[in-house]
Amino acid sequence: MAKDPGFLKYKRHNPTKVAPADRIRNFKEFEIPLNESGLANQAMRCMDCGIPFCHAAGCPLVNHIPDWNSMVYHAHWQKALALLHATNNFPEFTGRICPAPCEYACTLAIHDSPVTIRHLELQIVEKGWHAGWIKPQIIPNKTGKKIAVIGSGPSGLAAAQQLIRAGHAVVVFEKRDRIGGLLRYGVPDFKLDKAVIDRRLAQMEAEGVVFEPGVDVGRDISPRYLKRTYDAIVIATGTTVARDLAIPGRQLAGIHLAMDYLIQQNQINAGYVISPEQIITAKDKDVIVLGGGDTGSDCVGTAHRQGAKSIAQVEILPQPPGSRTLYNAWPAWPQILMTSSSHEEGCERLFGLSAKSFEGTDNVRQVTFARLEWTEPDKNGARTSREIAGSQFCLKADLVLLAFGFLHVEHGNLVHELGIVTDSRGNIVVDQHYVTSEAKFFATGDAVSGASLIVKAIYNGRQVAAAVDNFLSGS
Repeated sequence: MAKDPGFLKYKRHNPTKVAPADRIRNFKEFEIPLNESGLANQAMRCMDCGIPFCHAAGCPLVNHIPDWNSMVYHAHWQKALALLHATNNFPEFTGRICPAPCEYACTLAIHDSPVTIRHLELQIVEKGWHAGWIKPQIIPNKTGKKIAVIGSGPSGLAAAQQLIRAGHAVVVFEKRDRIGGLLRYGVPDFKLDKAVIDRRLAQMEAEGVVFEPGVDVGRDISPRYLKRTYDAIVIATGTTVARDLAIPGRQLAGIHLAMDYLIQQNQINAGYVISPEQIITAKDKDVIVLGGGDTGSDCVGTAHRQGAKSIAQVEILPQPPGSRTLYNAWPAWPQILMTSSSHEEGCERLFGLSAKSFEGTDNVRQVTFARLEWTEPDKNGARTSREIAGSQFCLKADLVLLAFGFLHVEHGNLVHELGIVTDSRGNIVVDQHYVTSEAKFFATGDAVSGASLIVKAIYNGRQVAAAVDNFLSGS
């Protein structure tokens, strides 16, 4: 690292953003990157600590963070890019939408602001693209083995790229009409421009990956056909069954699952023609988002850009503290109040509320809530709640978005026809080699773990690729 300890000389400097009033006028990305001098200064803040917790404890991909920080400081950008790609197939995705657990595990975060790891990662790979350093890696020696990957989210794409680079033939099946999974349709464009996905897909196609969008495995082609045709099959379909809310009034119009809402807006941005009566819009409406996580935050940002009259995001849990507590010490993920860029654009955030019913005639007009009182966490972190007597009240709502997360992988023909074993939560069961209960069928990503982080999905995709390669080659 630098001879001078940069963390003593420089404070953390985040990239600037387009002002909220301007950025909500469109769905474009709005982060303004630091210049090279600023990036070098931020990289210099890396402490070169004896145990890099950012790498060892914070990053599920086990990225070589201190190493590429050093390369950025010394302006060895191509070496930084090589180190980044050594563990991460898609740093342009993670550099935009990963919640950066590495930063919360940074040693500096004990008493100061952490290194701007995610932004450095993003600028390394973006420099690589603009300089033309990122090219297809063509493997001349082929194994003759054929592999099908079902699902084109981050886990499936990572597995596909690793396997094509191992010399196997790879086909990726995606039930939607375009490749990318939730990267394409679940993440709003203002967080991830879809041209970013397309340029990586072009690299993968040049490497030999065959993409088959619009193919629903289990309906359009049978799982048994895949078993006869391919030497191995990887299930990377994600966890797509959304958690709903069965309370009175759920049948009213104007109440939608968050992903239905987000996917449709991404389709509109991509030029899809949708009949006006089918469009879910927040324009001039009082919007309530139920669910306080990232998906709910994405709904808030989307509603702003559609011209909502008012937006409230409601969470059933109590408001988290503003800083770590004694029972949530570094380097664990901080259980603190997080403020996203969508929150910065404005919304009312309400905590400790349970939705009791939706009211309206045809369309929802209000939501009735009750206030909850929560116990302190026990030694296992569990807590219970009780409804406060007489605490019910109503909030106006013309549009309600349910953002409660996801339950498990879809149990469609793919799972049922093969009798693939699932656990008590509905996730696919695999052994230590990512093999399911059905021979030749592997599974990875959220289909196995339940909804998780993009970095974990990419890591698991790389791991299942190694397992498949070992299965096919014996080493």
